[in-house]
Amino acid sequence: MTDPRVTPANGRVAAMELAGKVQADTYVVGTPKMVCRAVADLRRAPDGARDRQLLLGAVVTVYEDREGWSFVQAANDYVGYVRSDDLTDVLEPTDLVGTAATHAYSADDFRSEPLRALPFGARVTILDRRRDFVETNVGFIPKKHLRAVDRPFQDPVTVAQLHFGTPYLWGGDSTRGIDCSGLVSASLTACGISCPGDSDLQCAVIGQEVTGDLERGDIIFWKGHVGMMVDAETMLHASATPMATVYEPLSKVIARVEAQGHGGPLARRRL
Repeated sequence: MTDPRVTPANGRVAAMELAGKVQADTYVVGTPKMVCRAVADLRRAPDGARDRQLLLGAVVTVYEDREGWSFVQAANDYVGYVRSDDLTDVLEPTDLVGTAATHAYSADDFRSEPLRALPFGARVTILDRRRDFVETNVGFIPKKHLRAVDRPFQDPVTVAQLHFGTPYLWGGDSTRGIDCSGLVSASLTACGISCPGDSDLQCAVIGQEVTGDLERGDIIFWKGHVGMMVDAETMLHASATPMATVYEPLSKVIARVEAQGHGGPLARRRL
């Protein structure tokens, strides 16, 4: 059985490579588009619940544009619906926001009008460089807040720590709001490591099983939850209990999850 979260097919249309594998009225190649909103919800159905999120500059493949909604597949293979007006033609990004957040301004002056707030990981294209700012496709952004897309981060834990204190948001993928698997996905993706969006998908493909002592960067999976170790005893995770991204002793998390009836860890993985 195919997983609808990562299968670009909705009955009306399906990706051309799925012809003969899934049932659809039409099989199409798909058209690349780019997210033009700071954070766009990726929904399981038009006007449906949020499954994941896509950030500014993310490139998706559009298989259907119907009644204001586009059926798309993201770079991490996740499939869903986004509002069609959240998409535009692709512009090759040069940089991404490398701080927890920034603003795009109307001029190269911190006193000028902010045009939009951008989260960590949003991708932009530099058009011109000034002394302290760069002009991008979405406005002027402080130079120190950007990082070239060809310079991935080296430590996923450092990226995860940028999200400390971020409010918990089911299906969230940004420093505006994030959930447990979103935190892992954002951290690995920023380091150039391909990562699915949900914890069960991540558990199936990420790393090698750890049998000895835990180390910084090890990832712990439960049924429906995941977190990243910052040292041998402390985990950083987006938790619905404090409704935030927090540091906690791993032993405390294990005890609480078991008390909630969800069992012990399913896997301990090392990248």
